[in-house]
Amino acid sequence: MVEWLPESYWLVRFLFQRSLAVIYLLAFLVAATQFRPLAGENGLLPISQYVERSSFRERPSLFYYYPSDRVIGLAAWTGVALSALALVAGPYWLPTPYAVPASMALWLVLWGLYLSFVNAGQTFYGYGWESMLLETGFLAVFLGAGPSGPPVVVVWLIKWVLFRNMFGAGLIKMRGDDVWRNLTAMDYHYETQPIPNPLSWYVHHLPDRFHRVEVFGNHVVELAVPFLYFAPQPWASVGGAATIGFQGWLMLTGNFSWLNALTIVQAVAAFSDGVLTSLVPVSAPTAADPPLYLQVLAIALAVVVLARSVRPVKNMLSETQVMNTSFDPLSLVNTYGAFGSITRDRYELVVQGTTDETITEDTEWRTYEFEGKPTDPTQRPRQVAPYHHRLDWQLWFAAMRRSPRRSPWFPAFLERLLSADEATLSLLAEDPFSGAAPEHVRAVRYRYRFTTPEERRETGEWWSRERVGAYVSPVSSDDLRLRRGR
Repeated sequence: MVEWLPESYWLVRFLFQRSLAVIYLLAFLVAATQFRPLAGENGLLPISQYVERSSFRERPSLFYYYPSDRVIGLAAWTGVALSALALVAGPYWLPTPYAVPASMALWLVLWGLYLSFVNAGQTFYGYGWESMLLETGFLAVFLGAGPSGPPVVVVWLIKWVLFRNMFGAGLIKMRGDDVWRNLTAMDYHYETQPIPNPLSWYVHHLPDRFHRVEVFGNHVVELAVPFLYFAPQPWASVGGAATIGFQGWLMLTGNFSWLNALTIVQAVAAFSDGVLTSLVPVSAPTAADPPLYLQVLAIALAVVVLARSVRPVKNMLSETQVMNTSFDPLSLVNTYGAFGSITRDRYELVVQGTTDETITEDTEWRTYEFEGKPTDPTQRPRQVAPYHHRLDWQLWFAAMRRSPRRSPWFPAFLERLLSADEATLSLLAEDPFSGAAPEHVRAVRYRYRFTTPEERRETGEWWSRERVGAYVSPVSSDDLRLRRGR
């Protein structure tokens, strides 16, 4: 049956809110540790560029009016604290009349703070899971708390986000690249994905037949299963379970920030309390109806979401579908999609420095190591998700290009390395100069591939690499200043 009563979703809401709080906590921790060196006052893309090139109306953010590292840090750590409060169900501790307004205020502040980071983060915050977290987080404002159940319409709006997330991803794959249609996408994916994880090497070497089944299963889960979300129970829960299993496999075999974890959180809305209590030994309380004002707000929210869904749906159904696009400054209703095309070859930038004042054939170059992206062929791929190393991701995009012209932050990155900037070095896994400044740095472009099982047995290496050419020839601080006209 279709569950229409608020008491059918009290446990679902509780689980959804706690899980979403974990995602917010991770997102604000990333902002607290990475935003300032990436997009702060002295960031690789300084926040002044956001202020100069945008209007508040186009990209609203607290940092438009207060573009300082102090405010950025305060906002990030406030987000961490409020996420922790949401995680421990803070509003549920309050007397009944105050639980719902306190919950609404808490989730609204979390949403507003994170919107400030996304809109001011420029290239480093240009990922689909940013707008997805904002859209999902805004819906959480209207779920309520305490002994009353949630407005059922809001639960269905979460299903609507999940549907667009999954179905949009399925459509972009079928339209975007032949390898999805001929079932060969997984021949390349595990090796060329942005940041492989410890299992990626092993799964890459599974039989071709397994990879064909994988791609076919991907199409089923993304193009057929999403329609189950709106079916009667237990079929909606079957759709939710299939989605959770699929996203769990992606988490096991790759590092995609919190994209998969957030999708799992959304899939919680496909269940009902009756299904959850039949699966796990918990009981759901008898919930009252939500307050009238919350029900009215939920209906108004549904009207806004449906009106704003027109453009995302048109985009999703269009032959010229684009992925991960927001259609309003608040990211209230967005379009999603991932891996519409698959790269066939993996390129990596190896960034190196030297203390030699004069570059010769005998110059000794030392390599900077990163938290997630491959550099050292002997280093086993790391597990970093759902934490998001933003610099590593941008280096993956930059390596696809033959020069840094389309990555305007890259020369600034080299300049920070040449000055041994402490904030920038904090983004790396290893500084070969232990905090000292090198005289020159360079970036070399390599083609990487996973070693075969035989090669790994012989060499112990996870990667084989071939030098393609110079990405940035050796430069000193003076060279970069001249190039920037300073």
